Amino acid sequence: MHVLVLGGTTEARRLAGLLVAALPAGARVTSSQAGRVTGPRLPPGEVRIGGFGGVEGLAAWLRTHQVDALIDATHPFAGTISFHAAAGAAAAHVPLLALRRPNWVPGDGDDWHPVASLAEAAEALPPLGARVFLTTGRTGLAAFAGLDALWFLARSVEAPEPPYPARLEVLLDRGPFTLDGERELIRRHHIDVVVTKDSGGAATAPKLAAAREARIPVVVVRRPPVPAGVTVAATPELAVSLLRERLGHGA
Repeated sequence: MHVLVLGGTTEARRLAGLLVAALPAGARVTSSQAGRVTGPRLPPGEVRIGGFGGVEGLAAWLRTHQVDALIDATHPFAGTISFHAAAGAAAAHVPLLALRRPNWVPGDGDDWHPVASLAEAAEALPPLGARVFLTTGRTGLAAFAGLDALWFLARSVEAPEPPYPARLEVLLDRGPFTLDGERELIRRHHIDVVVTKDSGGAATAPKLAAAREARIPVVVVRRPPVPAGVTVAATPELAVSLLRERLGHGA
């Protein structure tokens, strides 16, 4: 048996470990990572780095390596690979599951401003604040490059490349983050608006609680949909259970 996990997330690493432990002796678990981050945290099992060459390349890889099941455990905003996974799995006749963290949900006291894209987030910012905590990753800063009147603190794992806002300070850091740390960051930099993607999960959620306490607005970019017809598991444990059922190995 051979399971391919499209990963790179914390949940994908957990999933790979659970699969290695749960599947029968001799089963293979291969995690595929895009290779966009230097020195990634590698999961248990086999690891491959790099793309597949689109839908046809993925389908060919699934056939050549005799993959019995594919699990899309990529980031909720890695929309292109998710649709490639659905099309490639269908072409190769390989069962597909998607592992997705539950969406964040606003609570009492939250001042959230949902938008559909980073471009809409940039349009929404000027009336909301002048000092922006930008937590959308290093590849999306171009959407905010024209907002010269605003000051940005951008947090990312690796340094961004231009174009990006003229008034920008970069904070290189990797989650999980703490509530105390997020409170201090907002206080120290006089942040008055936060921009985030609806990534879900606990690792980066403390910024939302800190923004609520500070009574500052949060612009939330909605995540893209999972391809139609794809079964979604909210946790690695549920993904393993669903996979075992599909492959006829019980719950």
